[in-house]
Formats: sequence, structure tokens, C-alpha cells
Amino acid sequence: MPRPRQRACLQDGLRLDLNRLARRGFICPGAATGPVGIKWTNSYFDEEVASGVITADMSGQHEGWLRIQIGQLDQRIILVARPRHFGGRQWFFLCPYMHRRAMLLWMPPGAHSFACRQRWARQVAYASQFHGRDDRAHHGQAKIKSRLCSIGHFDPDEWDLPPKPKWMRWRTYNRAVEKFDRYEAVLDAGTFALVAKLKGFI
Repeated sequence: MPRPRQRACLQDGLRLDLNRLARRGFICPGAATGPVGIKWTNSYFDEEVASGVITADMSGQHEGWLRIQIGQLDQRIILVARPRHFGGRQWFFLCPYMHRRAMLLWMPPGAHSFACRQRWARQVAYASQFHGRDDRAHHGQAKIKSRLCSIGHFDPDEWDLPPKPKWMRWRTYNRAVEKFDRYEAVLDAGTFALVAKLKGFI
């Protein structure tokens, strides 16, 4: 049973993903970067919901910083680097409130700064926690379809489940198909239950 919508939904707010920032060139381990503009969009309608400026310095061996400016918000966040088991270093945010390492920081609706998930505790929940069983199945199928269409450059309107993208391994694709089919079974069960319930009223 889905949770009553009393908490704020994390995904309705803003997110800082350290790995994604690095992949997209907003930050660069071993160097100082910025200021560079960043924007957040609504994943359903591709509309801009917020924009800001990021400046970072990751030129140190063990520590750096990231500054995010969005409207009235001007927040400086410490970054720390730790050695990886197989060489190199992994960078983390240091949560300004909990002083713990994190790869993701969140600013939920109504909040005025970024912090790790644990900082917001029971004030927030993930979007999936508000969904019922069928909603989670629909959402899961949509994520699989979106990923396959994105990798294979397929038109999502043409496919219920897209074919294997050219460079994807068959094992990876088959896992996605199995997961898609499990969601389909959940939706079928929900449909059968609804039909049986309606027949009871006739």
C-alpha cells in the first residue's frame, strides 16, 4: 500500500550527483573549474525548474570544495577524496549537516540548502514510496524503455519494448526484458483482479 502523501518527495526537489557532474564536465578531479551554468529540468515535461552556477576546486590531493549558487542560495560544500582499492581516488561530498561522505546531495521542496538523504530523515521519501504496486510497475517499465530508447536512439512512440541496442550485450538486454516482463505480470494481475471485482458488481 502506498504511503499517504505527507512527506516531501525528494525527486520533486533538486539533486547534486557528484559522478554525473564529473561526467558532464561541470567539475574535473585534479583541476579548478567554473563558474559554469547548470539547470534542472522536469523529467516528464523537459521544462526548466531551476538554474544556477557551479564553481569547484578539486586540485588538492585529499580535499576540495564546490560552490553552488541558485537565486538566494550561495552554498559552499567540502569535497573529500579517498583512495580506491584498485588505484586512483574517489571524490565525495561531505554533507554540511551530517558530516558524512555522500555521492548525492538533495534539496527537497521547501528546503534552502543541499544535504545528504539522512539529513532530511522522515521529512522526505522517494517518489516510489508514494506509488502503489501498479504505479511502481508502470514506472519500472517506463525506466527500462527510456534507457533502451536512449542507448539505441529509438523512437519511444514506436516501441512497447525496444529491441536490443547495437552495442548492448545480450545478457544485459535479456535481464532488462525479464524485468520488464515481471512488471507486465504485475500489471496483468492487477487487471485480472479489477475485472473479477467488476464482475462481482454485475
